Amino acid sequence: MNNLNLWPIGNCQVSALVDDQAGFVWGCQPQVDGDPLFCSLLEPKGEGRVGLPRGEWRFALEKQVSAEPRYDGNSPILITRLTDEDGGAVDVYDFCPRYMAKGRLYRPVAFARIVRPVAGGPRLKIMLNPATGWGEEDADRTRGSNHVRYLTEPAPLRLSTDAPVGRVLDGRAFRIERDMAFFLGADESFQGAIGPNVARMMDKTKRHWMHWVRGLAVPLDWQDMVIRCAITLKLCQHEETGAIVAALTTSIPEAPGSERNWDYRYCWIRDAYYTVQALNRLGALDVLEGYLHYLRDLVDGAEGEELQPLYGVGGNAQLTEGFAEALSGYRGMGPVRIGNAAFTQSQHDAYGQIVLSNAQAFFDKRLFRAGDESDFRQLEAIGEMAAAKFDEPDAGLWEFRTRASVHTYSSVMCWAAVDRLANIAGRLGLEDRERYWTDKARHIRSVIEERAWCEEKGRYSAIFDGDELDASLLQLVDMRFVPVDDPKFRATLEAVEKGLRHGDQMLRYASEDDFGLPETAFNFCTFWLIEALHRVGRDEEARDLFEATLKRLTPACLLSEDTDFKTGELWGNYPQTYSLVGLINCAMLLSRPWSAVR
Repeated sequence: MNNLNLWPIGNCQVSALVDDQAGFVWGCQPQVDGDPLFCSLLEPKGEGRVGLPRGEWRFALEKQVSAEPRYDGNSPILITRLTDEDGGAVDVYDFCPRYMAKGRLYRPVAFARIVRPVAGGPRLKIMLNPATGWGEEDADRTRGSNHVRYLTEPAPLRLSTDAPVGRVLDGRAFRIERDMAFFLGADESFQGAIGPNVARMMDKTKRHWMHWVRGLAVPLDWQDMVIRCAITLKLCQHEETGAIVAALTTSIPEAPGSERNWDYRYCWIRDAYYTVQALNRLGALDVLEGYLHYLRDLVDGAEGEELQPLYGVGGNAQLTEGFAEALSGYRGMGPVRIGNAAFTQSQHDAYGQIVLSNAQAFFDKRLFRAGDESDFRQLEAIGEMAAAKFDEPDAGLWEFRTRASVHTYSSVMCWAAVDRLANIAGRLGLEDRERYWTDKARHIRSVIEERAWCEEKGRYSAIFDGDELDASLLQLVDMRFVPVDDPKFRATLEAVEKGLRHGDQMLRYASEDDFGLPETAFNFCTFWLIEALHRVGRDEEARDLFEATLKRLTPACLLSEDTDFKTGELWGNYPQTYSLVGLINCAMLLSRPWSAVR
């Protein structure tokens, strides 16, 4: 594996990344921030058992000449056709079960695969060798008549199959003349005939996802891409708690050999805010409702203390950063990090994102649980933190590790927190609280206008009392801090574009950070530029820039975090929620209206 042409499957409990040759190369259990049983994407150092690559589950044909993956309609069910040089072919169906059963949602810790012969007499090799201990060892296994037990951590898994168990264990090729089913899940007996039951699971899973997609308000243009991004964002939610992770992977470098390798399998309050904002535009309210529950639980647990910028999917606060020494890294470019030290940082923009994410619940009558006065009182504690911290230094949204400043983006998000609290108070008829938060917002705004405006440069600065540029200044309109026709914003947009744009891509910032100068474009910032160009009436430029970005999508219609300026190659963790959010937002802004074809 030497690229990010990966196809996510999942069920909002577990997920896997499948390469374009029908190999599971990344996937953790019992949830996205767990120990990877599939980790060959990050190149384990040790030799696998009896010639089987460690941390991988691959199907291949003898004398294979091609592999052609595609998704099955509007679902995350992957179908890969493998063909051999004699014309023999099989279809491999990969999915994680997800559907309603017995009045509840069935989304187990399980990966299911079906192999169906479609032509000739193909000979199939099954190469399954789960890892444990972050790639340290092959999982020990025991054999049954129709299953194999793998002693993975934190819980053993069982492969139930109607394929020859001996061929699963030794990886030798055999002629396949009938459908074969594989179910890797909990260590318990599989109920019923595995072939028909796994096939029924797949049919129910497909219908479940197609029903979910049917409820999306998609744009006329770029529908396939928007639907795929929406499904993948949904897969990034750990539905048990409502947490939304920033990406499904860890330690894909932001640039070759840069050591900018971070673990993104956690819930950043900032990233999740942008995710629910994009999915709200599509009408996917289930993601918002789950995430609001997660947020309320975090705020309760903080008990008035400063909130972290990120948490584990279970709400756990300790995300101590360490290294997986048994993994060489993506293309051998370590280190591979487990955990993220950013949980210890102060990032004051989180206060705004908590309030902004919650604000919809007080106005949207579609939600099952409307916001009430008790929810407002809880949010007021967040507002007080925002009002106290807005002019204090923090690590900023780019999470600088060795320096702190008063970042304009963080301060404006704090302003947005108190501004929206005034709106909510007005909605609830709490006139005294509306006046209180309006006064707070007015004060914070005056300080920002004084200290973030760089008179010498004639534009806003990314930090107070300075002249630095970063792409987050383009968000001033989105946060409603300035109107799009404000000359100050127009001047800032011109400066950001001049200073940070490289062709059809954007830097986050152009100054040195903890690792030197940035070497790749940050995809989300490119989408911010596209949005800004559209808002100021430069629609043709915005559309051209968007079309150029679409050319860099993986075959699965997805993006990672970063792009190489020169080669267009994707880098950074994948699939990246920021990037998928940008794709959805820009498609919604730039698409023709449905009235154009009705």
